[in-house]
Amino acid sequence: MVLLLMSVTVLHLFTLAMLFIATMEKSWWIWSDAEITDLWSNCIHDNVTGNWLCAASNENDWLQAVQSLMILSVVFSSISFLVFLGQLFTMSKGGLFYFTGLCQVFAGFTSFAACLIFTFHRKKILEDSRDLSIGHFGYCFILAWSCVPLLLFSGVLYVHLRKRQ
Repeated sequence: MVLLLMSVTVLHLFTLAMLFIATMEKSWWIWSDAEITDLWSNCIHDNVTGNWLCAASNENDWLQAVQSLMILSVVFSSISFLVFLGQLFTMSKGGLFYFTGLCQVFAGFTSFAACLIFTFHRKKILEDSRDLSIGHFGYCFILAWSCVPLLLFSGVLYVHLRKRQ
């Protein structure tokens, strides 16, 4: 039982870290090696200084939806972890972690919705006159997609997990 509890905790922390990286890092859409776009800014690599020069993204409704859904996903997963720790020490023997599992499932669904919106409305989100076929999805987008099944799986694990002595 201790091994299962440790495994669920590690999985939760792993998905939480992945969600945070996917939300904050600079790689949702890659135009070239020197130009990338994320949820918050458009960046160009300056070869002279070796730094990234970033400007804020143009705000539109689709981008704001993706931003808010990804933030909600991080918040739900964080709340889920804190509630899990609280329940671990205060819940009576035999109790189920329903609220923790429900928060994890909500985190999975919000991440899923954010990824779907970005996938289907990337032309409006990126607001660029260039052809989207010259760019591709970045690793943060892939991280966000890979968090979805992990979050849903850990949510189901929490719902079926009973506290034992």
